[in-house]
Amino acid sequence: MSDHALRVLAPVPGTARPLDTVPDPVFSQSMVGPGLAVHPDSEQGGAGDLQEARSPIAGTVAKLHPHAFVVMAPDQTRGVLVHLGIDTVDLAGEGFSLLVEQGDEVAAGTPVVRWSPSGVAALGKSPVVPVVALDAAADALTEPADGAVDHGQPLFTWG
Repeated sequence: MSDHALRVLAPVPGTARPLDTVPDPVFSQSMVGPGLAVHPDSEQGGAGDLQEARSPIAGTVAKLHPHAFVVMAPDQTRGVLVHLGIDTVDLAGEGFSLLVEQGDEVAAGTPVVRWSPSGVAALGKSPVVPVVALDAAADALTEPADGAVDHGQPLFTWG
């Protein structure tokens, strides 16, 4: 890994899969950038299974919504989007709790949002979590995870 490379960590536990497994063309066709999808484990509990979505990198929380956030790397040239579920903007924040504020500096692994993947699924939305290297070239990512990941495990490297 070069000094310029950015190690992106899993913000949620689950199964890492290619973005083309996301049921939304904006993500599955990499329209906002390349990345991976984390499919939360379905056996993690019922509708009350709260978990933390954590920052995948160290940096500044540049955008913060109940269902999604962007963390900008310290170099301010690379941002990573974490989107908690698909079409979850329609939930108007229901089932999501913000744990930081926009503009906060965070370490990799800092809890950002508390949410319930099974609660999202119970409301008729996909709980899959796209993790996207915003505006990166398609070939900029290496070492993609494939299979089970836990909080803080490497998801991909942005070179």
